Amino acid sequence: MSSIKVPPLGESIVEATVSRWLKNEGDAVAVGDGLVELETDKITVEVPALEAGVLTSRAKGEGDVVAVGDVLGELAAGAAGAAASAPAAPAAPAAAAPVASAPAATADAKVSPAAARLATETGINPADVAGTGRGGVVSKADVMGAAAAPAKAPAAPAPAAPAAAASTPAASGQRETREKMTTRRKRIAENLLQSQHATAHLTTFNEVDMTAITALRERLKERVEKEQGVKLSFMPFFAKAAALALKAYPVVNSQIDGDTIIYKHYVNMGIAVASDAGLVVPNVKDCDQKSIVEIGKDIGAVAKRARDGKLSMDDLTGGTFTITNGGVFGSLISTPIINYPQVAIIGLHKTQDRPVAINGKVEVRPMMYVALSYDHRIIDGQQAVLFLVRFKELMEDPGAMLVY
Repeated sequence: MSSIKVPPLGESIVEATVSRWLKNEGDAVAVGDGLVELETDKITVEVPALEAGVLTSRAKGEGDVVAVGDVLGELAAGAAGAAASAPAAPAAPAAAAPVASAPAATADAKVSPAAARLATETGINPADVAGTGRGGVVSKADVMGAAAAPAKAPAAPAPAAPAAAASTPAASGQRETREKMTTRRKRIAENLLQSQHATAHLTTFNEVDMTAITALRERLKERVEKEQGVKLSFMPFFAKAAALALKAYPVVNSQIDGDTIIYKHYVNMGIAVASDAGLVVPNVKDCDQKSIVEIGKDIGAVAKRARDGKLSMDDLTGGTFTITNGGVFGSLISTPIINYPQVAIIGLHKTQDRPVAINGKVEVRPMMYVALSYDHRIIDGQQAVLFLVRFKELMEDPGAMLVY
């Protein structure tokens, strides 16, 4: 018998929340099989089996907070072969129940690397497997379940059962429910409070005429997608403009260490991403050294890892400045909170047609409010305003980004 323990989770991370068990008690496991997912304040970690055997007990339940070194469960080593062969005949009927109650699969299901390899080996089509992972990701356990009961997989229309269960509290007249905060949600709350308490928060606003950048994107997006394989969004333009503005006003890209100011001569651009597990801010390394297309590729890759719960510690550390885009959700104006220990953050908002004065005439233009929250301890109001003006100028004359 061997203990399954919480592994080291990374620098400064001492606890996690048990997000999801991938194996049930009595399940046979092979070396490397994922046993349980742990959610930290930064990333989701899958704990693998270090030896083959049978999972005999689960000491912690989903939602429990655990520390590094805590025992998660017990594994009976060396019994995998016997456990796997003994119930061979009744395997299909036994597996039928969970398969029947799984949500219907979708053709565009996301598949984890381990699940993809197993699907190739077993001839299973991942698109036909119901994903039970975070965000509907098809896990290795899902593919194993489908392989164990191929005849029963397309069974009963059972998605109604989870739907009914989800509506039970309201149906029973329950007016309130309680849900324990996850480790990540607690840490997000702590970081936001720390930012408000540890910095001299101030926000300045401006607005950007999106006419020129919209026309440029419309003209280039089809060619860029065809030649580079990148869907050209507005975010790479925003990131490039911010990086150039940071070069012009380096104090906005700095950090305070005691009574010392650390100037960063590189830009690791944090991009705030809303995921199922909460807000995360992965960053694009050396954004100032990359072209708009290269930035677009990096943003697309890191955003996908964020949605799939596959971010690494490197993705989430080392950021020097952050962009947050509430406009994608319809926000017209807001005051973003600094991503401490950074000293500034820029907030983007909804593009909306508004009447503006152009050369003495009133025209309707697509306008966006932008907000810069900054730490007034080291960034003076003049520098903050000039930074935002520089950002505005670059967005309104995108050709200027090519000469800096």
